[in-house]
Amino acid sequence: MTTADHSAASAATTGTTVPGATGADGFTHLDGDGSARMVDVTAKSPTVRSATAEATVLVSPDVLAALTGGTVPKGDVWAVARIAGIQAAKRCAELLPLAHVIGVHGATVDFEVGQDRIRIIATTRTADRTGVEMEAMTAASVAGLAMVDMVKGLDRSVELTGIRLLEKTGGRSGTWRREDCG
Repeated sequence: MTTADHSAASAATTGTTVPGATGADGFTHLDGDGSARMVDVTAKSPTVRSATAEATVLVSPDVLAALTGGTVPKGDVWAVARIAGIQAAKRCAELLPLAHVIGVHGATVDFEVGQDRIRIIATTRTADRTGVEMEAMTAASVAGLAMVDMVKGLDRSVELTGIRLLEKTGGRSGTWRREDCG
């Protein structure tokens, strides 16, 4: 099949969908034929939305001492992880194929140091037609990956875990908070 044939076949099976309608078996991201599709949000009005997510990096006492003492050989782990997380939030739609390209109008990445762990808290904000939950989770995840990359030379057993959404606000469904987060 040539590129032109593939494009024509793809256009013929795409069809028109009603914004917000469900497709095959009630799934929003499948069309009537069961093919993946991006939900059409053009008819939705932009609203202010935010989301907060976390990730945890488990570290040895030696790595924790290097992090808190600023002696990690690769440099400023905190700055690299923070910038990596913010950059990742802005590029979420490039990583997740059905995520919408939205304007991330605010992103923060913060850290809490524990006895054997670093808790990463990422918050994203927008005024758009769809939420920023995946952007917050991507920010927390990639900040954690950057931290692992910066310290893995000190201890290869460093572990990224516990990636989860903590809260989201705005949009049709309003506010949601994870119950076990206080």
